Amino acid sequence: MIKKLCLLLALISNIAFAADTIVINANVITVDKDHPIAQAFAFDNGRFTAVGTNAEILKLKGPETKVIDLKGMTVTPGFNDAHLHPQAIFAEGTPHYRVWLGADRVKTMDELVAALKRQAAVTPPGAMISGYGYDDVLLGRHPNRHDLDKVSTTQPVVITHGSGHITAVNSFVLEASSVTKDTQDPSGGALDRDADGTPNGVIRESARGLIRRGTGGANREAIPLDEELKGYMNCFRQYSAKGITSVGIAGGSPSSFQIMQQLRDRGNPVRVGFMFSADSFDKLQGAGIKRGFGDDHLRITALKTYQGNSLSGRTAWLSEAYSDRPDYFGIPPARTQEKLDEDYQKWWDAGWQVATHSNGDREIDMVLTAIERAEAKNPRPDARWRIEHASVMNQALLDRAKKDGVILVFHSYMWEYGDILLSYGPKRLSMMHAYRTAIDMGIPVAGHSDSPISAADPLLRIQDMVTRTSNQGSLIGEAQRVSVDEAIKVWTLDGAYATFEEDTKGSITPGKLADFVVLQKDPHQVAPNKIKDIPLEATYLGGQKVYTAPLKTVAMIPPPPINYGDGNYGDGDEEENQNVPN
Repeated sequence: MIKKLCLLLALISNIAFAADTIVINANVITVDKDHPIAQAFAFDNGRFTAVGTNAEILKLKGPETKVIDLKGMTVTPGFNDAHLHPQAIFAEGTPHYRVWLGADRVKTMDELVAALKRQAAVTPPGAMISGYGYDDVLLGRHPNRHDLDKVSTTQPVVITHGSGHITAVNSFVLEASSVTKDTQDPSGGALDRDADGTPNGVIRESARGLIRRGTGGANREAIPLDEELKGYMNCFRQYSAKGITSVGIAGGSPSSFQIMQQLRDRGNPVRVGFMFSADSFDKLQGAGIKRGFGDDHLRITALKTYQGNSLSGRTAWLSEAYSDRPDYFGIPPARTQEKLDEDYQKWWDAGWQVATHSNGDREIDMVLTAIERAEAKNPRPDARWRIEHASVMNQALLDRAKKDGVILVFHSYMWEYGDILLSYGPKRLSMMHAYRTAIDMGIPVAGHSDSPISAADPLLRIQDMVTRTSNQGSLIGEAQRVSVDEAIKVWTLDGAYATFEEDTKGSITPGKLADFVVLQKDPHQVAPNKIKDIPLEATYLGGQKVYTAPLKTVAMIPPPPINYGDGNYGDGDEEENQNVPN
């Protein structure tokens, strides 16, 4: 009904008034099932007003109409990264820089230590030296305190695994945190240890909460607010340069929401859907803040919570043992089923959409059970519960997700992590990030990068969904491959559905926000393994060009480790996964 009304209003408007701007000679992938392909479109006051052929849209040209001739280039709706973690980006060689330790920069333990030493040389005494993105498979093992003590023994050294769920620290941090041989593993976490039982500095999942004292704010160099805002704006501009027009921030605090408000007022080129950490629930209730508060540029969308561990970090809790470790099932979540049920019922009864990080099939089973119990006590239509990542699935779990109306916000990072995930075995890989099966079943899905866990690069993520191929050439779970059109829809309209915004964005449809991307090539017309290489010509937000391709390629600065500002050296979804239950 809303779409028909918008179309009617657009037709009436077009009869009476010339368009403000028209785009012609384009290959328009609209993601509108009623009009999937077009040559041209018009927009005015930040919204699309008409879509059609060149001849139809040129009829709307008036004396003041701006005409954009794309000369055959391809247009899609702006991309929507449904779950990521933006952070302030600072230049290498400055005190606030977080050292990128990814496989493209660091391939040996000596190289890792050398990179951190270079940062130590520009880090003030007492301030933290940190890095992120290391690959333990490439390095042969996780870096430990013995390695990091070579960087410094007089100030904190903290680095994060590529999964975001495992942290390595030096002896200084362990001592400052009073973590000793006698420290017990907390529920939901683990400390790796030397042969004599002394923690070796490799800290997994909720155990990261034990090092807060040694990595607290007193040890950090304070960042002036204006500089921090500029760093965040660098991050959002990089998103825009990849065609992202909307993001979902997966877990934030009142203070980080205020940062987003200031960025909005400074002209953030990306729309933000803000998921508050569930730890903020009481504050939100006390202030009378509900889901949907905000505007088209910054809106509160959900509560973000956590039930489970890491897929690429191999801590996800599984019903069957890891293929290469027959006695290992991962790390169980810290929260019991009873506590999960209690929390869900409280948030559900208060009217919130709930988005839950969960990877392993045993974790997902707990989440679905809590959803079903909350629904049974208080039925509510169109709830759109979300499971973030939902990695290790099986048919029974998918059947329940379908019945419960759950949105599955799957990963698509086989490019970066496919070879690491081989340890899950063929059976699980065949249903991992099960886009094909879920779409065929009619289960709502959405796409995300979880940046910086994987690159916030929609074309790479779309290629990943289409090919399911790692950067080493391994084919991972090929039965879950999807078409180019399906992948684009997941990264546009389906992302809007996940935040109840499918009527306002996500497709090139009259009445919707004029967010769109111009690509120099059609993703249908290039080899599937070249989709990631398609040059992006421009990004438009509300009809305003917010990114134009430079004449020469500009290197992107990798984003820093997640939750750098909140003292959470891990997945970054929120601090609660590090909290040890009472």
